[in-house]
Amino acid sequence: MTAIAITGRPPADALLDSDPFALLVGMLLDQQYPMEHAFLGPHKIAERLGVDHLDPGLIAAQDPDEFAALCSTPPAVHRYPGSMAKRIQALAQVIVEQYDGDAAAIWTGARTGQELFGRLRGLPGYGETKARIFLALLGKQRGVHPKGWREAAGAYGEKGSYRSVADVVDAASLERVRSTKKAAKLAKAAEAG
Repeated sequence: MTAIAITGRPPADALLDSDPFALLVGMLLDQQYPMEHAFLGPHKIAERLGVDHLDPGLIAAQDPDEFAALCSTPPAVHRYPGSMAKRIQALAQVIVEQYDGDAAAIWTGARTGQELFGRLRGLPGYGETKARIFLALLGKQRGVHPKGWREAAGAYGEKGSYRSVADVVDAASLERVRSTKKAAKLAKAAEAG
């Protein structure tokens, strides 16, 4: 298992490394926001709550307005802190209700990559792409290898692809992922133009 090194900040990466729910929240926040900042979000929340890990039950039980304010306090956890606060609480509620508060049960209980993909796809805020990327992250960096996981992750599961956060293990790989994303955007723009 690879140590998580996404944010470039050891305390934030250590939280992601040790707390499955924090990792899920970081992935949830990874949209329309630089990935290393998105994955800092769980650490900001933990610090503001005065805890050393993110308990889904605690997050789900927060007053929605107070939790939105906590997420909006500068530096905010996301570019859109209010809407993301709602998504985080919705995610926490699902983890509490469907997985007895144990986020890792999502993947430890999955026998196939397709089953794991379906579980991830069923989470609030996890569309098809996000579910595939997180599945690839679990496979590449967390040692989660249910049968067919690479196929279920699609292109994000390919070895050496540098397409997403699943491939970020240090500053150099972060830059390679950024270059790949930039090239993909340019190619898409060229096709459209």
